[in-house]
Amino acid sequence: MEQRKTASPGWYDVDLSEKGVSEAKAAGKLLKAEGFSFDFAYTSVLKRAIHTLWNVLDELDQAWLPV
Repeated sequence: MEQRKTASPGWYDVDLSEKGVSEAKAAGKLLKAEGFSFDFAYTSVLKRAIHTLWNVLDELDQAWLPV
């Protein structure tokens, strides 16, 4: 993928890849298996970060969590 010349590395707002979705879901399952739960969450404004958080929280059954 070619970066725009004006975009800083890491700040190009691309969607989360299928691999990223799988990894986020796996991370959520692992966190749940280890007994983690959260009161709130933070994320970047980039789509891939938001979608990562959504997938993790979905696996934790905490999709209602304030972000």
